[in-house]
Amino acid sequence: MADLGGEARQRMQKTLDALSSEFKTIRTGRASAAMFDKIRIEAYGQQMPLNQTATISIPEARLVVIQPWDRSTLSDIDRAIQKSDLSLNPSNDGKVIRIAIPPLTEERRKEIVKQARNAAEQARVAVRNIRRDLNESIKQDKKEGLSEDEAKRESEQVQTITDERIAEINELLTAKEKEIMEI
Repeated sequence: MADLGGEARQRMQKTLDALSSEFKTIRTGRASAAMFDKIRIEAYGQQMPLNQTATISIPEARLVVIQPWDRSTLSDIDRAIQKSDLSLNPSNDGKVIRIAIPPLTEERRKEIVKQARNAAEQARVAVRNIRRDLNESIKQDKKEGLSEDEAKRESEQVQTITDERIAEINELLTAKEKEIMEI
């Protein structure tokens, strides 16, 4: 019999970490280098993450400056940003790319909140799936001789951890919605 409480915490924490990373890439009204984490560019004959081909800096709250390490990738970076779902318009001066982050419209904010809610719901589903898997494991252990009381205690422990993680997901979502909706 394994330590199901520890396994539940560990597996559910990975889901929370993934959600937190996802939230970092969701655009808000201010500049962030993490917004570009999902952008991949064609460089040196392969797809590479933008942050492995350029330095991304935030000199002002609404300005991003991207300086490629190799100027030959400048147009590829420009193109990748334009094709992304960030709805940004990069300005290329031949040396660096500057991106002014415009304030979000109310309609766009609501779309982004929907995107965040969808990501949070996927995380909640993942946590519930982990709970289901662990409960199946408890049932299997019961067939192999685990006592009724011990099985009930483990099921309650898994449910408690599940409730904690879902509350954390809801807190992350609330904070992200607040960040998106602030002007």
